[in-house]
Amino acid sequence: MSEDAEIIVGRNSVLEALKAGRSLNKILIAKGERQGSVREIISQAREQGIIIQEVDVAKLEQLSAGVRHQGVVAMAAPVAYVEVDDILSIAYGKNEPPFLVLLDELADPHNVGAILRTADASGVHGVLIPKRRSCPLTQTVAKTSAGAVEHVPVARIGNVSQTLKALKKQGLWVVGADMDGTKNYYEADLTGPVVIVVGSEGEGMGRLTKEACDFIVKIPMRGQIASLNASVACSLLLYEVLRQRELNGK
Repeated sequence: MSEDAEIIVGRNSVLEALKAGRSLNKILIAKGERQGSVREIISQAREQGIIIQEVDVAKLEQLSAGVRHQGVVAMAAPVAYVEVDDILSIAYGKNEPPFLVLLDELADPHNVGAILRTADASGVHGVLIPKRRSCPLTQTVAKTSAGAVEHVPVARIGNVSQTLKALKKQGLWVVGADMDGTKNYYEADLTGPVVIVVGSEGEGMGRLTKEACDFIVKIPMRGQIASLNASVACSLLLYEVLRQRELNGK
């Protein structure tokens, strides 16, 4: 299946898509499957006039491409990417300093999905993903995000360093996460308008991206392994932003 397949897999992901009013073409349900949340999915789909089709489990296995489908797969309209300005407008509409995340060449869909889930939980206004050398919003991302992909606006951007320069001009501080950071992440002031930049799983941030950051923060490591998983590292930073904002009443 292609990376851009318009498929939503799993009960929770499909239910979140329904609740969010996502444009679904039809929902495929395994024959005889009527337990638990499947009944709610059927009910909501009927209310919204969405086609429900019973199929053999083999058909769902084929569509889900190895992702655990739990007897439910939805055929969706394309994910609606937004513009960066749309994300900023959301923040200003809430009278909150913008809180963005930029994923610099993050390729693992499980990491991207996990970050979207944490972004939703920690109050991030939107996530920026480069069009080149980065994981798009696929079914694996949606499944790993546990439905957060329906609630966190995602913008696809062109040149990363140019995007960061434009955000700086609009008053945002660009904070990169890297092992050679000058201070620990909890020592930095993250209360203002901020974009947190997380690098790829193996290489970290690109050189030009790093140069575009206002400052670099590090996560202290006391063990034998030199770095954390990208989504775990990102989660620590996002919750530090939330903690500081809560303390400052923002």
